[in-house]
Amino acid sequence: MKKYILDRIEGEYAYLRDAEGDGEIFIAMALLPPEADVGSTLLCDMFTYTLE
Repeated sequence: MKKYILDRIEGEYAYLRDAEGDGEIFIAMALLPPEADVGSTLLCDMFTYTLE
């Protein structure tokens, strides 16, 4: 399970920063929980994102 911080939202994409500092990824907002917002901490397990 990996931990990410929602860094920014640009249109329909979210930029997630690895909580361990390993870099940044971007994914479609549709894959995130509807209540996710900038600053949210997300857990990813098998490409399923949940709020921590």
